[in-house]
Amino acid sequence: MSRTLGQRTNGDGFPKAGELIEMTRLEGLDAPQRAISNLLYQHAHDTGRIAEPGAVFEIPMATLRAALSKHESGDRLRASLTGLMRIVVRVAYLDERGGKTEQRVMISGLFRFLDVSAEDLTARATLRYGVAQELRTVLERSQRWGRIKAEVFCAMRSRYAMALYEMLELRRNMDRCLETFTIGRFRELMSVPQDVYRIGFDFQRSVVDTAVLEVNGLSDIGVQIELHRKHARAPFHTVTIAWWRKSPEEMAGAIRERKRSKVGRMARLKGAVETATPRLEAQA
Repeated sequence: MSRTLGQRTNGDGFPKAGELIEMTRLEGLDAPQRAISNLLYQHAHDTGRIAEPGAVFEIPMATLRAALSKHESGDRLRASLTGLMRIVVRVAYLDERGGKTEQRVMISGLFRFLDVSAEDLTARATLRYGVAQELRTVLERSQRWGRIKAEVFCAMRSRYAMALYEMLELRRNMDRCLETFTIGRFRELMSVPQDVYRIGFDFQRSVVDTAVLEVNGLSDIGVQIELHRKHARAPFHTVTIAWWRKSPEEMAGAIRERKRSKVGRMARLKGAVETATPRLEAQA
C-alpha cells in the first residue's frame, strides 16, 4: 500500500494524493464541480477501498448538494455531475518496475461511472460511482499528499482559489516556504486555459488576486504571489509563491468567515486583506 493510501482523514483534512492535486486539464471544471470531485474522492478514500479493483461507492445526494448550495436545483446538480464525466486529465507519476524508475503521464477520466437516483431531491437519494480504474495505478504508488479540508474548498467560490489552496496544502510541510514557477506551469497547476487572460493585468486580477483573497480569508494557510517580467512591456514569465502558517488569531478569523453566509463574503475578505502585512519581497 502507498503511504498516501495508508493515511486517514483527520482534523487537518483528507489526504489527497499529490499526483491528483497536480493533475492538469481540469480547465473544464467550475468551482462546484471541483468541490464535488473532492467530496467523492474523500468519501472513496475514507471507505478504505479506493484502490480496490472495481470498487463501487455510494454517497447521499444531500452531501453533494452542500458543495453547491441548499437552493440549487436537481437539474443543476445533474449537470455538474455530467460535466465531471466529460473531463480527461493528465496525471504525472513515477513508475518503479524492475529496479528502474520512469516518469510517466497517465491520461484518464476522473470517474468510471456515476449512477444517480431517479428522484435526486428525495431524502434517500444517493449517488453511486466508481473512481477511474487507471487512476488506481497512480494511487497505489503515491508517496506524497496534501490534507484538504471540505469546509474550506466548499466555502470557496473561485476554482482558482481551490487549485491554489490544494497546491499550498501539498507544500505545507516542505523545508522551504517559497517556490518559483514558469508562467506556463503555474497556469497548468491553476487550471487556467492557455487562451484566456493572456493580458497580464487580466491574469493578475481575475486569477491571482481572486485566488489569494479566498485562500487568505478562508484557509488555514497564508499566501502571497508575485508575477515577474523582464521589463515593463514584457509578458510575465515567472511566478513566485510564498506561504506561511497562520497565527491562532488568523485561523480563528478564517473559521468564523467559513461559517458565515457567502453573500457579501468577497467584500468582507477585501476589507480584511487591506490590513494584512506583505510577506514576500518583490523579485526581479
